[in-house]
Amino acid sequence: MQEPATGDTSTALPSSGPAQASLDAGSYYARRCITEDSNWSLVTVPHLTELCLQHIVHNFEKNPILNHLLPEHQRKVLDRLPTGLPLAVTANLVSDEEYWKRCCIERWQVCDVSNYGDSWKRMFFERHLENILKCFTPNTTDPNQVLQLIPLCKSYVRKLEMDQFLPPVQVYQKEERDDLSDTGNDADFGEVFVQHYDLKDLITALPHLEELHLVYGVKDCGMNFEWYLFNFTNQDCCNLAAAVKMCHSLKVFKLTQSNVDDEKTKLLARNLLDHPSLVELNLSHNLIGDKGAQALGKLISHSRLETLNLCNNQICDLGAQALAHALAEKSTLISLNLRLNCIEDKGGEAIGHALLTNRTLKSIHLGSNNLSEPTTMLFSQVLARNTILSSINFSCNHLGLNGGKQLLEGLAKNKTLTELDLRHTEVDLEADYLIDQIVWANREAVRLRHRLAKLL
Repeated sequence: MQEPATGDTSTALPSSGPAQASLDAGSYYARRCITEDSNWSLVTVPHLTELCLQHIVHNFEKNPILNHLLPEHQRKVLDRLPTGLPLAVTANLVSDEEYWKRCCIERWQVCDVSNYGDSWKRMFFERHLENILKCFTPNTTDPNQVLQLIPLCKSYVRKLEMDQFLPPVQVYQKEERDDLSDTGNDADFGEVFVQHYDLKDLITALPHLEELHLVYGVKDCGMNFEWYLFNFTNQDCCNLAAAVKMCHSLKVFKLTQSNVDDEKTKLLARNLLDHPSLVELNLSHNLIGDKGAQALGKLISHSRLETLNLCNNQICDLGAQALAHALAEKSTLISLNLRLNCIEDKGGEAIGHALLTNRTLKSIHLGSNNLSEPTTMLFSQVLARNTILSSINFSCNHLGLNGGKQLLEGLAKNKTLTELDLRHTEVDLEADYLIDQIVWANREAVRLRHRLAKLL
């Protein structure tokens, strides 16, 4: 058998057995490893640390060992955690703001974190709890949906805003009538009202709750409109009053557009007397009359209230006189809003008399109260003597030409009033212009003092 030439390996065939060992020393054989993936490289093999982190992320719900990791590894795990993990796992374990930011953005289209103290975690838990409460239907929804969430969110919830509060689903029979009126109420049909969800257990379990905004009504009910959907019952009022009384951390309480009448106002006022922290009360757009205003006058004298909003109610001169008496006697009130009531000149004069001695009120809104010249005559004295009041709104009243001149005379030596709204008050244009010049000068002087104070 003829041997291949020395150094020529292109046609050489490998031998097997003992013949392989007897090859000539000059013969050269090449050997290479051929892989299935031509792009395979040792560089692409994940590090063991990376594989471990992937495993932790995939099994986080069963084994959340976040606190046992190094800081740089915690960061990698948090960046990969899915936002759909149960809150029972993440609520008290994950404090990273970037994670909660992803949770918020993926769930809601509009996310303004500045309304939540710049905390994404607070935003998530407040809005999540609000969504549950807005959709809660008594006798239908399982109460455990709320109760089970309390231990998870109680450390982060400081404000609750509910622009709807659903009543129970009512099953009733309407009496047969030949003529049905669209303005009738459900009581005409023998409906038995059942109260809304009792907030007592929830509110008292939130130690940091500072603001509560409620509307007892339904949004977007469409063709399913019924009057009972907007009924704030006496039992609802009793439950709410007891809950607010026990919430000692509450600073702001708003109950608007809920058909709160005099009796319910008196009940709320009794429970808010001597509240340790409440500073703002908003009962606007309700049905409060003179008796309710009298109860609120007593509340002003026995509380730490600084802001009271009674806009768009049914308060007349007797109610205004009761509020004025409280302002003159003992009050910490800084802002009072009586817009869209009907206190008329008797009520306006009573408030004017109170402001001659009051030393706390800085802002008062008396717009749309059917006021005229007698009120401005007294407020002319207020402007000349009161050095605390900085804002007055008389818009949409009938002050007339003489009313404007009286206010101008009172402002001659006033240095503290920085806002005076006289829109739609029938005031003379020249008087309006001169008043505006005085108020503008006062405002600029205040700004200058603030700038100098900062420099010093």
